[in-house]
Amino acid sequence: MIYIDSKYIGLISARLEKFSRVKDHLYNFRCPYCGDSKKNRTKKRGYLYRQKTDYNFKCHNCGASKSFTYFLKDLDKSLYDQYVMERYKEGLTGRGSVTPEPKFEFKKPVFKVSIKLPKASSNDRASDYLKKRKLNPEHFYYAGKFKEYCNSIKETYPDNKNDHARIIIPFYDEGKKLIGFQGRSLDSWVTPKYLTVMLDEDHPKIYGLDTIDKEEVVYVTEGPFDSTFIRNSVAMCGADLRSSDLGINDICWIYDNEPRNNEITERISKCIKGGDKIVIWPDSVKQKDINDMILAGHNVQDIVESNTYKGLQAELKFNLWKKNDQQHYGTKAKRYSRST
Repeated sequence: MIYIDSKYIGLISARLEKFSRVKDHLYNFRCPYCGDSKKNRTKKRGYLYRQKTDYNFKCHNCGASKSFTYFLKDLDKSLYDQYVMERYKEGLTGRGSVTPEPKFEFKKPVFKVSIKLPKASSNDRASDYLKKRKLNPEHFYYAGKFKEYCNSIKETYPDNKNDHARIIIPFYDEGKKLIGFQGRSLDSWVTPKYLTVMLDEDHPKIYGLDTIDKEEVVYVTEGPFDSTFIRNSVAMCGADLRSSDLGINDICWIYDNEPRNNEITERISKCIKGGDKIVIWPDSVKQKDINDMILAGHNVQDIVESNTYKGLQAELKFNLWKKNDQQHYGTKAKRYSRST
């Protein structure tokens, strides 16, 4: 249909320098590819002309030649998309046409999934375990058959052999949509202790996104249970996160108190070099993680806030933290060798 081409020639005419209609189905303007003559601003050697049922472009200066379809694509991609769709509706695209078929992108439907499990408080084993760690059983769920539950919402395991019970820790995004969950085993013979299942594989493994205020400092702990004791915090759940993954301006990292753990020291070093805030545990704290510190009677929130560092100060405290541990470990080793 020639009227569709004429319509879009009219829409782009204002963008073509010195555009004019020579006669029916012939238009002249300065070529947008070569710019036409550099010496004479009045020269215009670009043309749009009708050939059978379509328009073509030709420049008699640089020799550029193409169908109007691709000329429009070069000039304005969004207008080109509209043009292709109009021709498609008229059956003027695809095979036998100078205009390709439009590309349709079909996104897989996203179904909202909710956790249909009893709260951990309803099961004595799960409830007792959480209460002993000073955690609220109402914030977690209980799956008596973990594999069976996983497979009911996402194909995760080939079968349900050696199924077992786990406490379910839900992961929600900022819009409170369930994006995954973590299962904590209740039996000592079951390994690993923690298993994570992501419903949205593109989303990083983060617990607590639905509870934080991004306008304030956001603390990032290693595990979900630890994060429940720190205000405005999330947990990285085994993922090697970066600040960019969280989209948060004011962030403070809290790693376990393990100076001899190479993975942890490397991550802390990376955070310091990246200019982020980091918590360096004081020598007075001997426990490994936040939950253990809570059980030992520490006011962890106060310790965190008074031992947050950045930049050069963080580097100095970090080195001192490692040095003090080495000295402490060396002293213990000497005592052991003397006793034997």
